Formats: sequence, structure tokens, C-alpha cells
Amino acid sequence: MYAHCRFHTADIRNKKILVTGGAGFIGSNLVEYLLTHGAAFVRVADNLSNGFRRNLEPFMKHDNFEFVEGTITDENFCHRVCEGINLVSHQAALGSVPRSIAFPLATHAANATGFLNMINAARNAGVERFIYASSSSVYGDEPNLPKREERIGRPLSPYAVSKLANELYANVFALNYGMNVIGLRYFNVFGPNQDPNGPYAAAIPLFMDAVIHNKTAFINGDGNQTRDFTYVENAVQANVRAMFCSDANAFGKVYNVAVGENVTINNLFDIIAAAAGSSLKPVHREDRPGDIRDSLADISLAEKFLGYQPQVKLEAGIRTTFEWFKKTFLK
Repeated sequence: MYAHCRFHTADIRNKKILVTGGAGFIGSNLVEYLLTHGAAFVRVADNLSNGFRRNLEPFMKHDNFEFVEGTITDENFCHRVCEGINLVSHQAALGSVPRSIAFPLATHAANATGFLNMINAARNAGVERFIYASSSSVYGDEPNLPKREERIGRPLSPYAVSKLANELYANVFALNYGMNVIGLRYFNVFGPNQDPNGPYAAAIPLFMDAVIHNKTAFINGDGNQTRDFTYVENAVQANVRAMFCSDANAFGKVYNVAVGENVTINNLFDIIAAAAGSSLKPVHREDRPGDIRDSLADISLAEKFLGYQPQVKLEAGIRTTFEWFKKTFLK
């Protein structure tokens, strides 16, 4: 999938890279890019609570790949997986706003304590760069569109609090220990390897599962809420550019990772139904607590410092993702 992409200019053939959460959705896509482009060594650390072995199967026999199963809530595990590593891409987290409302302690343990364990282990290991996944949820009740990195409101969920904590810890580790850190605020990433199963699955895989299997698709609220949906290749690009950027001024910042275009949830469902040739109609239900109403990213900061240019827009990403879903889940 990533042979046609080249988001780096630096030589990565001498870089040993750790991807936490690498069995998950975004992490496994990043691993594919790195191995496709000849990284010296890629280690995945994952406890398989959200990730899947099937996402790693294509890499298991690769000479430059290693999978280590364990949890980032274990400080010793974090130190062990950072040994000998040049670059860390920290993708591991317990996602989902509703799950965080249901299980705030588990969310804090994985996302806040786990993050602190990882960035401290990376510091002690002398890692060159620490790139981490934040979230657009940190904007909270900040009303202005588009969302700009310097303007955030009050978090609306434990998940948002945990991701904001990541940004605060990253800032003080850069300030006090001179670490090269970059945060990436993801906006509703979707694409291959995203799982439609479970009570906390995201909207796009749920809609695709519904149209493929002709079962009820639910939309929370009136469906006129908007999101800046971001195809996973764009998120991989942002990670790679952050890992290998040459601008020293890029470090110590957090960047929006999105397309800079939004769509209503109602329109999103129509796009997916059209891709499937389906006449299925969604069923509306109550709003979901903790959700923001509208989302749209200003990506100019990432463009300026990282050279980020999203290359896949929503409809093209939906078509590619739908073909993957059919192949994977249409039994």
C-alpha cells in the first residue's frame, strides 16, 4: 500500500524505530510504510487490547521486524522496548470518548500513566526523537472553526483529559530534558486495518459494516454535526515527516493532522452508501455524551514546519477503505 508513497528524504536504513501500539490501526499502517522503505529495524510493542495479530502477520517473517507483547502501564516493559532504539512513534492508547466515560481509570492508566512511562523510558534510553499521538478531542468546548493549535477549550471527556496530559508532559520533557518531541493531533482517522467490531468502534467502520451486511446503521443525534475525516495514509505521512524532519524549529510543538475539510455525518453515510451501491437508510438516536459538535482543522502549522500535505481526500479514502472492508469482512 505504501510503495508508491515517499514522505521522507533522510536515509532511514540506519534507523531503529519503536512503534508502540503497532498492532493497532494507525500503528500497523506506519509499520508497513517503514518496512517498505527499508528501515533498519522496526520493533512493535503492543498488549493486543485494541490491536490484532492479523495486522502484524505481513511483517512477522521480515528480518528487520520484532514484535514484543506487553503493556505500557509496566514501567520496566517500557524501558526494555526502548533499548537500542533511535526513534519512537508512540501510538499506543485506549481510544474512544464513550469508553473513557465508562472506564475513566483504565483510560488514565493507559493514556496518561502509560505515556509518562514511555516518554521517560525514551529519555533514559537516549532516544533521538519521540513522536506521539494526540487527539482533536483536546479542543473540547473551544467554539471557533477552524481549530488552531494555540486555542483549546475545556476537555469534555476523560479521553480528552488524558491526551491533553500527554501534550503537557511532552512539553515539560522537552523543556527540562532537551528531548526532541512532536505531538500529532489526529482528526478522525480512518482506513484499512480499522476494526468495525466492539462497542467502541468508530463511525466509518460501523457504517461500512452496516452497508456490507445490510444491518442497521445508527447516527447519533441529528447527523448534522461535522468532522474533518482523515485517511490513514495522511496520518502516516505526518508521523514520517515528524520522525525525519530537518527543521529544528519543528520540535516541541503539537500539530493538527487532518485534511482541512469537513463533512456532516449524514453526508458521510451517503458517501459510504454510494460507494457500496446500497440503499440502506440510517437510524437516528440520542446524542452521545462527551462529543464535540463541529470539527475542522487548520493544518497550516504542519504544512509550515513538517512539510505535511494531505494527499488523499475523503471520497478517495472511502473508496479504498471500502474495498479493503469488503475483502476483509465480507464472508
